[in-house]
Amino acid sequence: MLYMAKRPLILDFDDSIGEIDNADRILLSNWQEAIRFGCSLGKLQALGRLLDPQLPRDYGTVLFGSGDYHHLSYLLLSRLEKLGPFQLVVFDNHPDNMRFPFGIHCGSWVHRAARLPFISHVHVVGITSPDISGAHLWENHLRPLYEKRLTYWCMNVDNRWARRIGLAHAFQVCANPDELLERFSAQAKRSTQAAYLSIDKDVLSAEVAHTNWDQGLLLDTHILEAIDLFKGRIVGSDINGEVSAYHYQTWWKRWLSALDGQTPIPAEQLADWQSQQHRLNVRFIDQFESAV
Repeated sequence: MLYMAKRPLILDFDDSIGEIDNADRILLSNWQEAIRFGCSLGKLQALGRLLDPQLPRDYGTVLFGSGDYHHLSYLLLSRLEKLGPFQLVVFDNHPDNMRFPFGIHCGSWVHRAARLPFISHVHVVGITSPDISGAHLWENHLRPLYEKRLTYWCMNVDNRWARRIGLAHAFQVCANPDELLERFSAQAKRSTQAAYLSIDKDVLSAEVAHTNWDQGLLLDTHILEAIDLFKGRIVGSDINGEVSAYHYQTWWKRWLSALDGQTPIPAEQLADWQSQQHRLNVRFIDQFESAV
């Protein structure tokens, strides 16, 4: 039985998610500093224990704010063992498979997800970030790539280093978003396995929505079509990539977020950009509900 209920769930850390019809909302603003961007595994587990008695018995698409919280997907996935095996499809401009020595963060969680025995394969779709280019390849966890448990679907990246070290099979390099969707669609149709879908809206062109991160090239129509590919076999889904402003109290989070190129958000544009994001969320949720 597929894990897809009717009521969306909002994990509200950063007050960036507007009102969603019929959604349940759990207020978590006092956890923002502890969890945002990255945290120890102990902190993530503590959050999980807090959420356990509050989570609805069944819930649909989960929204949790900025892409700075994307590691919460790992927390949600870890609860779905009984629904496995299934594949994990992540729409993201970044691989989220990077090395992080301090626990888990929004750019490292895919590595841990790929190690869950009930996840058969991870597809990260829409990458244009140089995080997977030769200069940064050493920062990626290579084991899930070598073990053929993880595939990067990417555009405008240099994968010559990957070919030289025997990882050509792990890179699906496409010329543009239409080619990427066409090739990914062909792969998705060859499999009948269930899937969990995670959307970080930084995979989208800035013409479609603004986020806290450097952004990709996909359009909202590409995401909507991709969701429809898995109609009848979605075990769960989440959406993040909201735009929100936050000043870290923790020095290393300030430092690392600055290294990652996060820039201050113009206050006069924040509300407009969040309204734009809200409209996208509604469309994506509707598409998920129609794909049950």
